[in-house]
Amino acid sequence: MSDGFRRGFASVVFDCDSTLARIEGIDELAGSHADEIRRLTEAAMEGTVALEEVYGRRLEIIRPTRARVEALGREYVDGLVPDARETVAALRWLGKTVRVLSGGLRPPVEAVAAALGIGPEEVGAVGIDFAEDGSYAGFERSSPLARSGGKAVVLGDWRLPRPALLVGDGATDLEARPAVDALAAYMGVAFRPAVAAGADVVVASQSLAPILALAADEADRARLLASEWADLLRRGDELLAAAPPTE
Repeated sequence: MSDGFRRGFASVVFDCDSTLARIEGIDELAGSHADEIRRLTEAAMEGTVALEEVYGRRLEIIRPTRARVEALGREYVDGLVPDARETVAALRWLGKTVRVLSGGLRPPVEAVAAALGIGPEEVGAVGIDFAEDGSYAGFERSSPLARSGGKAVVLGDWRLPRPALLVGDGATDLEARPAVDALAAYMGVAFRPAVAAGADVVVASQSLAPILALAADEADRARLLASEWADLLRRGDELLAAAPPTE
């Protein structure tokens, strides 16, 4: 984190896969196509292939059923990263606007949000359609989140209270940096060098507690230190201080 990084944000927007949860949902859905899908996902997240080139292709290969997509939501919740629940709860206690913005499928992303106390109207994700028998019938092709640059579009539409912090791990988050005031590259699950290099701050720990420490201004910190969230704030500060310096 550079010395000039200013802490204190009115809004915090989290990516879902490999940020709030330890898994990449599309990889979990892949089944016997895991290796092929993983290669496509990594190429998109590293930014070497445009998201729109792989989004529909992956789903057509997998053709996930309604039951499998619902099960993925439970897997997301079971795989929440350390301190995710507590960090989001503390941010909301402070009165911050907290949202989830993901290129993942809406039903499982909403399941994660619900587990964190975030309503469906505070979630950006891609819809999926099923036939009456629960088989795959397509996805929300009009969603900006199914193509490159889409997160910036949604962030602009949301008109969040500023300053706003985006927390994510992938190329789509880095693309969206101009639409917010700062990007925290969460590298606690997967380290992506290009994203880390382009972020304002890198969170290298598995814990999300550093996000609370980044989002809190001086008045927030005073409130937190007198609350049940005091230890969480201290842990966040310690993890940020222990992180290697970034350029």
